[in-house]
Amino acid sequence: MTKALQKLVTFDEFVEFIQAQNDSIRYELYDGEIIEMPLPKGKHEKIVAFLVMTLMVECNRLKLNYGIPKTVLVKAVNKISGYFPDVHLLNLPNLVNEPYWEDESIITQPESIPLVIEVVSTNWRDDYHKKLADYEEMGIKEYWIVDYAALGSKELIGDPKQPTITIYSLSDEGEYRGKKFRGTDRIESPTFPELNLTAQQIFQANNS
Repeated sequence: MTKALQKLVTFDEFVEFIQAQNDSIRYELYDGEIIEMPLPKGKHEKIVAFLVMTLMVECNRLKLNYGIPKTVLVKAVNKISGYFPDVHLLNLPNLVNEPYWEDESIITQPESIPLVIEVVSTNWRDDYHKKLADYEEMGIKEYWIVDYAALGSKELIGDPKQPTITIYSLSDEGEYRGKKFRGTDRIESPTFPELNLTAQQIFQANNS
C-alpha cells in the first residue's frame, strides 16, 4: 500500500528530497505529493531482471543504441509528478537533449524513453490509471503493464482474472491502444517486432 507524505512539493524539491535519503525506501511524486512506494517482492524483481536481460539481448542483436540504466526518474509533462519505472529503455543518443541529464538521471522527453514497463504491485491502480494517462500525455510510444499476480480489476484483465500483460502503443492521434497477452500468446511489441517471447515465459521467470 502506498503512503503519502502530507506536504505538497515542487518537482525540484522532490529531487532534493530523494537525494537526501539514505535508506532503501522508494519514493515517487504524484501531483506534488511524495509517495512512499511498497518494497517489491522477490517475484516482482525476478520478472524485472528477466525483462531487462531479454530486452538488452534483443537490443544487442539489432545493434540498437539503447540502454536500461538502474535508476531513471521520468518527469511527467504538465504535472508535478515523477516516476521510477520498473524497466526503462533509454534512447542513449537523445540524452544530450535532456535538460537534467548532465547532473541527474531525469528524463523529460519521449524521444529519450521509447518503452517503459511497470510490473504490477499492490498499488496496481497507479499503473493502470495514473501512470497510463501520464505516459500517454508525455508521448511515450510503448507502455507494458505486467500483471503477473492478476491484481488488476476484472474490467482490466478479464473474468476470471488471470496473469495478463497489457501492451499500450501510441496511435497517430496520440492515444494509447492496448492489447492483452496471456498464456502462450506471443508478445507483440512495436519497439521489438521480432521479439520471440510469450506471456507465459515472462510469468515463469519466477520459477527459474
